[in-house]
Amino acid sequence: MSQRTYNQLWADAQLELSRLLTEELPAEPPRPEKDRVVFFQRLAMLYVRYLQIFRQLEEIYDLVVHPQKRRVIRAILDGVIGRVLELKNEMVEKEFSEYHYMDDVLHDLKLTPADLDIPIPRYFIRDRSKEFQERKTMLTDILKMVEVTESPELLMVKDMSQEEAIKIIQVTERARQGRLRAKLNEESRNMNSMYRAKDPGAAAIESATVCIQKVWRGYIQRKKTKVARDEEMFFLGMVVDPKYQVPCPAEITAQASEACTRIKQEEYKEDYEKSVVATTNQLRDVEGHDMSKTMKEQIRHWFIDCRNDKGVFPDFPDAEDGGSALIFAEKNPQQLMEEIAAKEEEEANNKPKGKEDKKEKGKKEKGKDEEEEEEAGLKMLPSAFLSDLVVENKTFVDFWKTRNESRNFSQRHEVELIKEEKRKVIEAEIRVQVDEQMRQELAEWKLAVDKDRGGKTKANAKKKKGSKSGKKKKKEKDLTSDRTLESLCQELVEQGLLKQANNVRLQDYMGDYSYLGTTLRQNDIEPMPSLSDVRQVLSLYAILPLGSQVVHEKAPLIKAILLAGPAGVGKKMLVHAICQETGANLFDLSPLNTTGKYPGKSGLAMMLHMVFKVARLLQPSVIWIEDAEKMFYKKVPKEEKELDPKRLKKDLPKSLKLIKGEDRVLIVGTTKDPLTADIKSLCKMYSKIILIPRPDYGSRYILWKQLIKKQGGDVTRALDLSSLAKISDGYTPGHMVQVIQSVVTKRRILQQANRPLTAAEFVAPLAKIDPVFQEEEEALKNWYAKTPLGKKRIKAATGKEEEEAPVKGKDAKKKGKK
Repeated sequence: MSQRTYNQLWADAQLELSRLLTEELPAEPPRPEKDRVVFFQRLAMLYVRYLQIFRQLEEIYDLVVHPQKRRVIRAILDGVIGRVLELKNEMVEKEFSEYHYMDDVLHDLKLTPADLDIPIPRYFIRDRSKEFQERKTMLTDILKMVEVTESPELLMVKDMSQEEAIKIIQVTERARQGRLRAKLNEESRNMNSMYRAKDPGAAAIESATVCIQKVWRGYIQRKKTKVARDEEMFFLGMVVDPKYQVPCPAEITAQASEACTRIKQEEYKEDYEKSVVATTNQLRDVEGHDMSKTMKEQIRHWFIDCRNDKGVFPDFPDAEDGGSALIFAEKNPQQLMEEIAAKEEEEANNKPKGKEDKKEKGKKEKGKDEEEEEEAGLKMLPSAFLSDLVVENKTFVDFWKTRNESRNFSQRHEVELIKEEKRKVIEAEIRVQVDEQMRQELAEWKLAVDKDRGGKTKANAKKKKGSKSGKKKKKEKDLTSDRTLESLCQELVEQGLLKQANNVRLQDYMGDYSYLGTTLRQNDIEPMPSLSDVRQVLSLYAILPLGSQVVHEKAPLIKAILLAGPAGVGKKMLVHAICQETGANLFDLSPLNTTGKYPGKSGLAMMLHMVFKVARLLQPSVIWIEDAEKMFYKKVPKEEKELDPKRLKKDLPKSLKLIKGEDRVLIVGTTKDPLTADIKSLCKMYSKIILIPRPDYGSRYILWKQLIKKQGGDVTRALDLSSLAKISDGYTPGHMVQVIQSVVTKRRILQQANRPLTAAEFVAPLAKIDPVFQEEEEALKNWYAKTPLGKKRIKAATGKEEEEAPVKGKDAKKKGKK
């Protein structure tokens, strides 16, 4: 598509965004909603609409080449992502569930379930590709130095004894001889049958001719029928025509143009950055002196006006309040003096004085409680992103919407825009210097004219300075201040604590949408989430915050996530997918991996300090804890006592508290047996617990189809995938991969042309594996009901039943009276 098309798409996305902003920020604040269902529907509608804008803006940002437009789109995109995360957080708090089913909203907006998939912005990797490449090369270099390879078993050569070698040679030779004998026997049989044959009569020849005709005609007719059926299926759109499975010339051209667009993006970005530096220097040289002169004149006029009005020189505003910028806020000197005086009074009256203030405070609090009781209901939580979205939307409407770009066909940067932007920056820099000079000048004027008040002003200034200096927060001790980042990384790689993530994408975690979720919830049955739901939740909680610094700082902070589910559902794969999608480094603090490393309390402290320090310096980072339940065992098994799995139980939560909004560090725990852990301490550590179930029928169908294709198998009509998905109920994706690898071998792939794959071939190896039984899933479900969110959901459900019960009782009484 052309750049003009992307500009139009941007205008459409902004129009929808402006509608949403007017709905969310009305002139009068909306009344609290008492009905929880209605309030959730409003949240769900906003969530889905913001998600569609997110999808559009992500596509636009990926292929727009104008560097200044890209900056504006990126700011809006970050704001929309942040708002989506806020709405998700609010939906969880109102519905008390990590998973939501919005079939009615999709129906109203004429959308499909695929539209609920969370798009992962491509700029997470592309905008920082050089940085990530440098890290990757550094890690691979360290791995080479340490002589650690991803598959050391392949390099090891097993020693073989002479007897074993002779045995293998004998087996192969006997097999060769057997095949040769069988071939000779078959040839001798054919020769004998030829010699035994007698001259056939006329009747025998005729019957043979008829038989051949039958077979041939049947074969021809079946072939014609198959062709006719295939043509009909192609025409109806039930089967994809083979010619469309290969990329057509139009698709190849589109891909090539996209590649050219990305090269242009990089080229235009470099030109823009060079132009910014050159323009800034030019403005500083040409206009800097005049700016400084005009500022000084304005400030001097203000000094004289205040002196004339009040008879006293004013106090110069502090740098924290904005310095002389307050003077140019389109206010009279008298208004400014009143504001400064009011601020001083507020500072003086900050401390509560005696019992009277306490009584007044108590009355105010009571008044507030009464108001809250009167206005009982559900309200939207305050947003950290709406104000930014309003500002950016105004920038688009005021500037980009009506801008004539007929002369800028190539969509390069515009120098005038850079000048407007950098003029403000230079003005702010010069203002700081001018303020320092004018403070000294004001002090000299006061000493010269107001000798009596000079000492007092100094004393006041000292007092103010004294009041500002509060208690200093204790800084975390740096145990490795004398070491470089490379040396720390090398040590962590040597100890196996820093690893390379597997090349897996989140889209490889396949699963279908849960179509019965809404129906089951309406009948008060809590549905098990589908694999598609798991993928969406993980995108929202892990990938989107880790990918963007702006989003992570302002969005609801999630420090730790626990993935709970039976073995083989793809927990480890999801951890690696998070790292690949965000370019994050992977640290492994699993109990089994840390056994015997950094012994003692000091060693443990050093290990955690190193991991978290490197994680912060190389953010985004993921700290993975496999078998997270072992850290919080109720009772440690005898065979694991020597491993000391509870070693990190006390110190890791302390390190977790030190993670702040600006630190893009996420702890991800995985557990297949959470029932053995102490649930209170586990829930204290992990703020979000995501339950991953066995795949449902729809997900199993997709998994069988895609995994067989991935292994090199052909999915034909001979392979009954529906039956295979039905009989594999209870089996996890891990089990399916294991079965497919055992059936679809290299030899079997070569035989597919003559003998296509069938469902029966997969049944025997599947029967040898124990599935995840319904009882195990129910046990997991019951365990999840004991988590804080699970308890809230049960409490909310019982509350509804209690509300409905009295109503039913009244109806029964009325019937009795009749």
